Amino acid sequence: MSHPRLEVRQLAHSFVRTQVLADISFTLSAGEVCALVGPSGCGKTTLLHLCNGLLDVQDGGIANGFANPVTLFQQPRLLPWKTAQGNIALSLKARGVPRARREAAAIRLAARLGLSRDDLDKFPRQLSGGMQSRVALARALLPEPDLLLLDEPFAALDIGLKTELYALLQQLQAERGMAVLMITHDLMEAVRLSDRILLMAAEPGRIVGRFALAQPRAQRDDAWVYRTTAELLQERVVRDSFGLPDAVAVQPAGQPATLSVLPDSSLDAPPRSPSRC
Repeated sequence: MSHPRLEVRQLAHSFVRTQVLADISFTLSAGEVCALVGPSGCGKTTLLHLCNGLLDVQDGGIANGFANPVTLFQQPRLLPWKTAQGNIALSLKARGVPRARREAAAIRLAARLGLSRDDLDKFPRQLSGGMQSRVALARALLPEPDLLLLDEPFAALDIGLKTELYALLQQLQAERGMAVLMITHDLMEAVRLSDRILLMAAEPGRIVGRFALAQPRAQRDDAWVYRTTAELLQERVVRDSFGLPDAVAVQPAGQPATLSVLPDSSLDAPPRSPSRC
């Protein structure tokens, strides 16, 4: 039995006369979490929009073998005239699920994401930014996507709420085995959530580094995340991509490396079973 994959091959894209992406190639397999990391303006969002079909491919190719991809955007994008419950259930309405079933499913998932029945009766204007983010996450997860595309949905959240939503997302990803393609400029977020990091640089946007994270996601504590992020920041290609000054390399004695650099020509992570969190 073959498993679904997202394959991006030699992708390039331009707006008018400005080339924003060049020679992008990678694959994403079922159950894998891959982070596209890079500075602002390197084309991360453009690449995600090409993967989810919001933009047409100009050069190269994208083959999406996933049957039910869903995108979670940076802004919640809730319908102001619908309640929180109505916004969540909307993702099943488009699939023809009967009203009673979709509302019951929305209530069950909302409870797991920390939304009470009172919250579900409120309109978006009555919800805090954090509650709106929970509603948007519930709406994205309700149809049980096999591929979740994350367009920096946690970027504007405070660290406490962000950490809570990280944990909820990781739990549901592990239960369902869905693939996740996320974009972020936050190295620590990528280290915490992903199996593999693809580093991008700008002008034009391109992949300049590929890193596999050694620790299974379920076993990563804060100390490991901080140490691995620091290790990643010692990589010359990372510092160049973000325009950081030179740093003195530091590797604590007796501490094993927490990430490995993948060959530049590699399209895939080394074969292994997806880690579970």
